[in-house]
Amino acid sequence: MNLKKTANLLSPLEREILPLLNKYSSLSDLQKKSGLKEVEVMRALQWLSNKQIIELKEELKEVIKLDENGRQYLKDGLPEKRFLNAIKEEALTLDEIKSKANLSKEEVNACLGILRKKNAINIGKDRGFLIVSINENGKKMLEKESLEALFLKLKFPFEIKDLTNEEKYAFEELKKRKDIIKADLLKLKSAHLTPLGKKIIKIKLKKKSIDTLDSSMLKSGSWKGKDFRSYDISINVPRIYGGKRHFVKESINYIRKIMLSFGFKEMTGPLLQTSFWNFDALFTAQDHPVRELQDTFYIKDPEFGKLPKNLVNKIRLAHEKGIQGSTGWQYKWSENEAKKNVLRTHTTVLSARTLAKLKKTDLPAKFFAIGRCFRNETLDWSHLFEFNQFEGIVVGDVNFRDHIGFLREFFKRLGFEKARFRPAYFPYVEPGLEIDVFHPVHKKWIELGGTGILRPEVVVPLLGEDIPVLAWGPGFDRIIMDYYNVNDMRELYKNDLKKNREVKSWLK
Repeated sequence: MNLKKTANLLSPLEREILPLLNKYSSLSDLQKKSGLKEVEVMRALQWLSNKQIIELKEELKEVIKLDENGRQYLKDGLPEKRFLNAIKEEALTLDEIKSKANLSKEEVNACLGILRKKNAINIGKDRGFLIVSINENGKKMLEKESLEALFLKLKFPFEIKDLTNEEKYAFEELKKRKDIIKADLLKLKSAHLTPLGKKIIKIKLKKKSIDTLDSSMLKSGSWKGKDFRSYDISINVPRIYGGKRHFVKESINYIRKIMLSFGFKEMTGPLLQTSFWNFDALFTAQDHPVRELQDTFYIKDPEFGKLPKNLVNKIRLAHEKGIQGSTGWQYKWSENEAKKNVLRTHTTVLSARTLAKLKKTDLPAKFFAIGRCFRNETLDWSHLFEFNQFEGIVVGDVNFRDHIGFLREFFKRLGFEKARFRPAYFPYVEPGLEIDVFHPVHKKWIELGGTGILRPEVVVPLLGEDIPVLAWGPGFDRIIMDYYNVNDMRELYKNDLKKNREVKSWLK
């Protein structure tokens, strides 16, 4: 090792402290002899330790310190002595003693107990008031310092093991009283030269070295002959984090870019929806369990919303009698039930509203949505009462094979090369499929959500004719959890700054 090169890396603080380590090792001594602040000394010692020039040691000691009342009594005297001084000339009532000795009510009561125990006072009554007078024992107490008073004059802090028998007695007595002394664990830090440090300390170093070469020094030539400190590229420096979005937001933006690159337009809409759009337009029967309070957040104020007049009868007919040969749900559809406001339970509500606005001249059309949804779930590691859902529809001359092909390509963009589709039931699609993707790391199939072709009972009332509409809606939070190795869904929405700084970026 090149000792001179290592020595030349030392900062001004290190150069200030290093020579002192020949004689001093404790942090307090180094601070006193160097005239530096404690934080500056600690910084210099840590840097020297990083370079293996010194070894830092930390020792725990149980020490006694003066507490708040103890510091005050050291200055003004113990309450019992002030109490005795107040009655030295004459007997007084407790209120008179309190005022004359400048004691609190709590201190007066404590003094009564202490002085009665030491038989230093006499207590009598006069016209219903307690009268306290000093006796011979009390006068003797005033003539000499008590052990407790002498204890307070010791040099604090100090270790309990260093106490004499008399001091231990005073310590135990004072410890029983409020906020006079306290025992504490003290961390004593010390620094000791290593074999490398003993060699480097022999090198004569200038205490002042130049850290920066600026333009004025170059112009004037004043840099010549100066002692420049070398760059230390191995030193620990604070980690710098670039600005970034929350990782969930970053994931959403990534999905958004994929869909826009496929030529899709984004659907947006309010979180508050009527049951008409959230359920009825999607052919969900009004007595379906999903509409009950245990699954849905109904709104108290405003409780009801407005219905689109041009669609009410069409949706009523689909529910009561069916469309194109279907039988519908065969019940009496309630307009009041459809008016109830809810927090949207899925982003498919945006698909329904978008279909209702389309004209023939708009077809073919492709739309997607990524948005917050709400379900009345019990909160645990796998369920939230609010979550993100990814939604998409393709309207026009398309078929089921087109649908499967698009979804395979979409999941490839997310990093899942293999996708499979299983028959499944969903109220507003026929046929319906469950989407599984093969995890490339865990080597297993994971379920992501549902897909299918919207039923005529949904499409015809909204579009006016039966046109193929491909639809899908996987749970996006599961994809995020898998990518970021999150085991508890609640962690997705904690504003953990450390996690957000250190989490990997969403790149596939």
